[in-house]
Amino acid sequence: MKFLKPATIIVTLLASSFSIAQSYVGHSIDNYSGIHGVVENPSNIVDSRFKTDVNIASVSTFIGSDYYAIDFNNVFNDSFDAESNAQLSSTDTNNFFTNVEVVGPSFMFNLNDKNSVGLITRVRGFANVNNINGALFESLVDEFEGAEDYVFDSSDLITNTHVWAEIGFAYGRVLYNEKDHFLKAGITLKLLQGAGVSYFNSPGFSGSYNATTETISTNGSINYGTINDINNGDDYNFDNLETGFGADIGVTYEWRKNNDTDHKGFNKYLLKLGLSITDIGSISYKNINQYSFDLENQNASTIGYEDAEQFLNDNYTSVQTTNALKINLPTALRFTADYHIDKSIYVSMLGAFSMVKDNKEFTNKINNSVTLSPRIETKWFSFYSPVSFRQYDDFAWGAGFRLGPLTVGSGSILSNVISKESRTTDIYVGLKVPIYQSRKTE
Repeated sequence: MKFLKPATIIVTLLASSFSIAQSYVGHSIDNYSGIHGVVENPSNIVDSRFKTDVNIASVSTFIGSDYYAIDFNNVFNDSFDAESNAQLSSTDTNNFFTNVEVVGPSFMFNLNDKNSVGLITRVRGFANVNNINGALFESLVDEFEGAEDYVFDSSDLITNTHVWAEIGFAYGRVLYNEKDHFLKAGITLKLLQGAGVSYFNSPGFSGSYNATTETISTNGSINYGTINDINNGDDYNFDNLETGFGADIGVTYEWRKNNDTDHKGFNKYLLKLGLSITDIGSISYKNINQYSFDLENQNASTIGYEDAEQFLNDNYTSVQTTNALKINLPTALRFTADYHIDKSIYVSMLGAFSMVKDNKEFTNKINNSVTLSPRIETKWFSFYSPVSFRQYDDFAWGAGFRLGPLTVGSGSILSNVISKESRTTDIYVGLKVPIYQSRKTE
């Protein structure tokens, strides 16, 4: 079943490499992050340390679950196998999650001292599996081989996989600028192009597995939807896009204690506070194939099980319809607090909180997190070491750097090295053409 593919991909990626990861943890707060700072808070586009920032390309990925915990020190061993070497934490409500983002050719520049504009192109993919029974998940992945008797309850099972592209038109303006106080605001209006979606939801799904008879007994129902036929594995197609609209909004306040310069080449604040709401909006798909399976008081043999889609078709009655469907973006509330300790030394706190409930259908969500990130920041070089407390009891410690046009980092690389039970992993890399503000005093 396609709802299992994101979770299975997570396992494969965790097992095969540590070369992909998440969304610029530690880097986005850097005053020289440019386009990536605008993605987090569009007010960052104005009064930046750049005359112009041109992003050539950048990639980030985030992968994790509260089911698998992996010792990354063994990942590169030839004998490593994720399913046999991972620590498993099976519950009635396990969760799997991943997102991939590519920021394409993008730019930002200053119109004048108070106004800045930019254009941002991105391709994004999200996959969430929420509230799946761990024993059932393991049986489906292992095709019921070696499964023992168990009872499961996966009520409020929600999965959603969505891939889309977006073009964002960003604008920022300085609202207030006196000696000690500074306020700016920004907005990004986004044209969304949906490439595809698949979902799997169940308001009530429970049952049991009998290992002796190799049968599964079920109750409830399952609702499944995709842009293609249920047996078509190609869910995403950038040749036939659906249109939607979205927006990001944000404000930033700076306390500029004893500020004695108006020159834009310098950071003038002692404390900077930012607040934004990102990914407001949705994409409407005209023709979604939807299948409703009746599982109430049903028994089915798992002998010869290979594919969940075919298993459902062979053993249960379904009703198929084709309908329009609106898929919401992973709306999030974000805040930042950045304290300028001395010269090139800063420490920041970042919070990202989903505004989407776990049991919300037809949408994706980010994982809630709070990150404390000290950094050294100069014009041509920055180094940061973020410490994050993430949803599902996950702790992550990472490192990253910016060296002129090149940015490389991870929000979890250090904890992945020292921990024997890593639940998430992420990394990012980017290349840009920065054109800095002059630092000559007026």
